[in-house]
Amino acid sequence: MSTFDPDALECLAAIIEEGGFERAAQRLSITQSAVSQRLRALEAQVGTVLIVRSRPLKPTPAGQLMLKHAKMMRLLRADLEKDLKELAPSSTGSGREEERISVAINADSIATWALPALDALAQNGLPIEIITDDQEFTHEWLREGQVLGCVTSLGQALRGCKMEALGTMDYVAVARADFAAQHLPKGLNAHNFHKVPFVAFNRKDNLQHGFVMKAFGLPRVMLKQLFVPSSEGQVRAVQAGWGVSVLPALRVRDLIESGELVNLAPRHRLGVALYWHCWNLSSDVLDALSAALRSAAADNLRPGVDAKLPKQ
Repeated sequence: MSTFDPDALECLAAIIEEGGFERAAQRLSITQSAVSQRLRALEAQVGTVLIVRSRPLKPTPAGQLMLKHAKMMRLLRADLEKDLKELAPSSTGSGREEERISVAINADSIATWALPALDALAQNGLPIEIITDDQEFTHEWLREGQVLGCVTSLGQALRGCKMEALGTMDYVAVARADFAAQHLPKGLNAHNFHKVPFVAFNRKDNLQHGFVMKAFGLPRVMLKQLFVPSSEGQVRAVQAGWGVSVLPALRVRDLIESGELVNLAPRHRLGVALYWHCWNLSSDVLDALSAALRSAAADNLRPGVDAKLPKQ
C-alpha cells in the first residue's frame, strides 16, 4: 500500500474545496506552481488523473477517493489533537487552518436547531466547516467524499456510512398579516394558491410545491416563485410582503404568535424527516458531532417520520 504525502493530499483537497489552483495556493500560502507540482506528483503516484481541468474544476472518481482519504486523515489528526489536549491541557495543538472538519447541513436546520448544537465543539477548538445545501442534496456532498457527515432528508444509508433518524421538521405556509388580508382573506386553498407568489430558497427547493400538493391533494402544481437563497432572507422577504412562503414552524412560531405573520393553512403542515449520515469510522470527533446533533434534534424536532416529500 502506497503512503501518500499529507501535503499533496491537502493540496488536492484545497484545489477541490476552493474551486481552483490560485485560491488553493492562497489558502496553503504557497505558489500556484507549487500547487500544480504537488498535484502532478500525487497523480503520478496514484497513476491516474485526479482532477478534471474544467470550469468548474471537479474531481475524477479517483480524485473523489483521494479527497475522502485526505479528509479521513484530517479526522484522525483531529482525534489526536483532542486526545493530546485531554492529556496535556496546556497544549496549543498543531492543527493547521486548512484542516477543517466539514459537514453538510441544510439551510433551515442551520437557521433553527443545528447551529447551537455545535457551539461547544466550536468553542473547544474543533475546526468545523459547515456546507449548506437543500436537504434533498446535502447527501451528495457526502457521496462525493467532500464532507464526513450530512443532515439530509435521504432515508437510505450510503455505502460505507451509518445513518440515524433525527426527527421531523414541520413546515407551515405563512405571509405577512396585511398581505394575507388583501390577497388571501380566507386563507390558502386549492383555488387561490396560483394567484400569489411563493418565496422559495432556490430552484432546487421543492417545499413550496410539496406543501401545496400534500395540503390540497393535488398531483402536480404550478407556482409563481421568487427565489431568495437564504433561510433568514426568505423570512425577511415574507415580512416585507413579497408573498407566501413555506417555512420551518420553529423559525416563524414567534412571528405568528405576535401577529406579524399569519399561518395561511393552519390545518396543514408539511413534515420533512431528517437523518444524520456519517462515515462508518471509529472516531471521538465524529462521535461527538453525532451526539451533539442527535441531542439538539431530540429537543427541537418532532419524533417520528412523515411520508416522503411529494415530488413534482
